[in-house]
Amino acid sequence: MKVCNDGFERKFIEEKSDMYAIAFTQNVLSGRWKYFILWYLKGTTRRYSDIKTFLGDLSQGSLTKQLKELESDGVIKREVYPVVPPKVEYSLTEKGNKLMPILDMMEKFGTEYGVESNKQT
Repeated sequence: MKVCNDGFERKFIEEKSDMYAIAFTQNVLSGRWKYFILWYLKGTTRRYSDIKTFLGDLSQGSLTKQLKELESDGVIKREVYPVVPPKVEYSLTEKGNKLMPILDMMEKFGTEYGVESNKQT
């Protein structure tokens, strides 16, 4: 599998469509904070400052990068209001909402097996 600057190679997409589908989804979700951002936006609209507070020690630059990538991939929507001070809100798009079952399954798996794997022996 080869990923180039413009995405995946056409040959890979055509010959390995099942692997491409997984790789595409992984690419959309890649990034340390994207899962948490999407989960936090689940079912509600949030201001930038709320997301920043929720994620704690994450730098402004890192958060902005993750949000821009999610917006570029079409899974979140950014709305800027013409007020002072600036007001920016983020919400899930239809495409973003379709990722929620994946996060729900990850939560379920982690709930079931996460504690087990972190037990002190």
